[in-house]
Parts: sequence; C-alpha cells; structure tokens
Amino acid sequence: QVQLVESGGGSVQAGGSLRLSCAFFGFTYRSVCMGWFRQAPGKEREGVAEREGVAAIGSDGTTAYADSVKGRFTISKDNAKKTLYLQMNSLKPEDTAMYYCEADPRRFGGGNWCLQSGYNNWGQGTQVTVSS
Repeated sequence: QVQLVESGGGSVQAGGSLRLSCAFFGFTYRSVCMGWFRQAPGKEREGVAEREGVAAIGSDGTTAYADSVKGRFTISKDNAKKTLYLQMNSLKPEDTAMYYCEADPRRFGGGNWCLQSGYNNWGQGTQVTVSS
C-alpha cells in the first residue's frame, strides 16, 4: 500500500525559504511519477483535480515546474532514503497553500507528463504560509 507523509511546511516571510519532504512507502518500482501539488486557501472544496501542479519528477528523472515557480523551486528525490523533496526559495505570498506530495506507482513518463493531475495517491498535506 502506497503511503506518503509530508513535512517541512511552516510560516515564513516573503523572500524566505522552506524545504518540504515527502517520505514514501509501498512502491514496487523506484522510478515512477511523483510530484508536488498545492491548493490555495479557500479552494479546498474544488477537489483534488483542481490542485495546481508545482513540480514533478518523471520516471526518467526529468523534472518539470509550473511557470510561477521556475527558478525558485527545485524538486529532487533520494531513492535510498525514499524521500521526495521540494526546496522553495524566494517565497512569495502567492505561494501560500497546502502542499501535497502525490505519486502513482503505475504512472510513468517524463517530468512534463508527471506534472499533470491525475494521481491516485497523496499525503495529508503540509501548510506553507508566506507573509508579506
């Protein structure tokens, strides 16, 4: 059974940094689609499919980012530690959201494909709040 556990969220001022971590368990294959998605305040009822794809890493190791975070966020994965990371620098108030780690052990492809919604597993989320 796939399990994803996020951590590392918090409150920071604009311009600050945070590093999110996602411990993952229950994967048969090491290289599958994984990504970070976020849901802005007040949009919780819009559902999983309406979450914004922030960054993804494909089964081929390629990465992809939303235009709004390019140059500021970096996604990486440590298979030995079974952990997915999201390094977030130069944070802006509009980055405020609940961040979810998502994965699908049956989904393979490049980073751009993996940035699309449609995952079947996600964690409980970790809140990121950026104040101006």
